[in-house]
Amino acid sequence: MKVTEKDVIYVADLANLELTEQERVSLAKDLNSILEFVDRLNELDTSDVPPMAQVSDRYGPEKTGSEKFAHTMRLDLHKASLPREAALQNAPDSNGTFFKVPKVIEK
Repeated sequence: MKVTEKDVIYVADLANLELTEQERVSLAKDLNSILEFVDRLNELDTSDVPPMAQVSDRYGPEKTGSEKFAHTMRLDLHKASLPREAALQNAPDSNGTFFKVPKVIEK
């Protein structure tokens, strides 16, 4: 699948980006280069490579299953949240209850 300049314009419009002609051409070229590399990777025979959940097994082969991720877990403790007044004190604009933000979707 080849990325065209029309595709770049469409995605840039969705992302609300303003690209110059040179940026559109360059981005299309870069995206096509990435897709060509992915196609090259897809040509590799990976039938004898076992599936992996993680790229590295740096936590030691002696740990299995959820034991490998025990260090990433923390207790789920109930604690008081930040008071509304403290959260809103540095807000550029609020109505006293919520943050007020400018509209960003114009279409």
